[in-house]
Amino acid sequence: MTRPGQAEPSKPSASKAWLRALEQTATIADRPERTFPVVIDERAVALGDAPALLSDGGCLTYRELTERSNRYARWAMGQGVAKGDVVCLLMPNCPEYLAIWLGVTRAGGVVALLNTLLKGPSLAHCIALAAPRLFIVAAGMVGMLTEALSLSPVPGQVWVHGTGDGSFPRVDLEVENHAGKRLSDAECALPHVEDRALYIYTSGTTGLPKAAIVSHFRVMQWSHWFAGMMDTRPSDRMYDCLPMYHSVGGVLAPGAVLVGGGAVVIRESFSAREFWSDVARWDCTLFQYIGELCRYLLRAAPVLLDTQHRLRLCCGNGLRSDVWMDFKTRFKIPQILEFYAATEGNISLYNVEGKPGAIGRVPSYLAHRFPIALARFDFDREVPARDARGLCVRCAPDEVGEAIGRISAGPTDSGTRFEGYTSKDASDGKVLHDVFETGDAWFRTGDLMRRDEQGFYYFVDRIGDTFRWKGENVSTVEVSRVLCEFPGISEAVVYGVAIPGAEGRAGMAAVIADGELDFPGLQAFLVARLPAYARPLFLRRLKTVAVTATFKHSKQALVREGYDPAATPDSIYFADTEHEALVPLDRDLYARIRDGGLRV
Repeated sequence: MTRPGQAEPSKPSASKAWLRALEQTATIADRPERTFPVVIDERAVALGDAPALLSDGGCLTYRELTERSNRYARWAMGQGVAKGDVVCLLMPNCPEYLAIWLGVTRAGGVVALLNTLLKGPSLAHCIALAAPRLFIVAAGMVGMLTEALSLSPVPGQVWVHGTGDGSFPRVDLEVENHAGKRLSDAECALPHVEDRALYIYTSGTTGLPKAAIVSHFRVMQWSHWFAGMMDTRPSDRMYDCLPMYHSVGGVLAPGAVLVGGGAVVIRESFSAREFWSDVARWDCTLFQYIGELCRYLLRAAPVLLDTQHRLRLCCGNGLRSDVWMDFKTRFKIPQILEFYAATEGNISLYNVEGKPGAIGRVPSYLAHRFPIALARFDFDREVPARDARGLCVRCAPDEVGEAIGRISAGPTDSGTRFEGYTSKDASDGKVLHDVFETGDAWFRTGDLMRRDEQGFYYFVDRIGDTFRWKGENVSTVEVSRVLCEFPGISEAVVYGVAIPGAEGRAGMAAVIADGELDFPGLQAFLVARLPAYARPLFLRRLKTVAVTATFKHSKQALVREGYDPAATPDSIYFADTEHEALVPLDRDLYARIRDGGLRV
């Protein structure tokens, strides 16, 4: 029996997982025209009518998946999409989602995976970053897209997928006019692994979302690396209920299983009530998680199906140490594979040993291939500290610092690539120069971590203007901007606060308002302009806001006082989601939140 805080019993497969992953990715750079669409074509030849993508809304075999993607490739070519042209995709999770981006990228295009939870100015900002030639939008999301385009017009033909809107042509009908057979080289040259494939949006550490560049090389690396780590095989079925506009839910999870010849069960969104019945009904052997998902499942009332499954492994990130063993024991999960990675980053960590709370470590024999360091941090200036020589200082064991990854000069070095964002300025801002020696360059993750004596890394917090809530990165700059657009609010300071038993940090806003504040109007305003995870859970009214010497809002005291009404004479309000209203936070309500009696 493993005690909390200890690693699971040593498994012979731990070192084998690393070796399998290395073997899977060893030849990607050697075969530059073998990209992920080509891999799917190969699997279709070998597996034919074996299931590839499964859902309640429809299923695709390997043959149907490759035929469908080839139709989309020919459709894109017919619309004039050439190498590097961008197609924005705004759709909920479904098998067709993967078929679309496979086809467009096979034709040489780049697919921008738009976050389906964004609205108005935020969505318009993401579209502008992509500068698309075409749009593909689900019929039920046409209103979201047209609203965003009205705020910031971007030229480009809009194509609708599905019934329910007659304003634009239907792409799902148009592709039926194109052949599904494999594309010849004469018809369309194969993309190169160094070509751009996707834009995936990430908040980074500051400001509005950025469009991270994901090459075909990176798609191949992610899918094949995790195929090795999880040892995926034709008998596997992966349950995937994470957003497909993210790298994990949309590329890593399905890619790793399809590489191994298995099937992916796609659900539109997570449901704690239906999770285990889905896993049992689809006979799943794997599932992809984020820590918040596991916490919700653990809080749900026990049902018979909790353990009536064929799962052999779950893979994901953000599983807290205080949840880990209870989750593993209650649901009889044989193995948990926790990892750390970022869409645009060059750092990856894998906890193959199953040590609760750790995000992974790098075996000593691979340290040269995965150069990671923790740099001592200057919390006042929010940058890595420098010594008298002007160089950064490596953290001692258990000292908290910023995780950084060395950037290689070699373009095909799988362990140290940094492909950047569509914005050069944003890309340059993530690179740290002259770090441990003159002339070196390292990628800044924006994450604070610590490393123990055994080499295990532990996530501590995000740096700067971003915090994580409900599995999403929340930009305080964006939320502050929206708040200040509401009549009467002149200043807003947004930050994250910890809630006992909850993953990440909940949003809190301290605002200065002129006169009385229309709370019902403010709540409706925020609902209309921000996704649920970005809306502040707590609101504090201030008279003044302290600023630093560089005129930045000083948040330290606000974060320290949190949402405890006894810590300040200021009025604090709570966003009651049940009643969709901002209500005064009194001692009783505070106690319920603090003690876990109120779900947030």
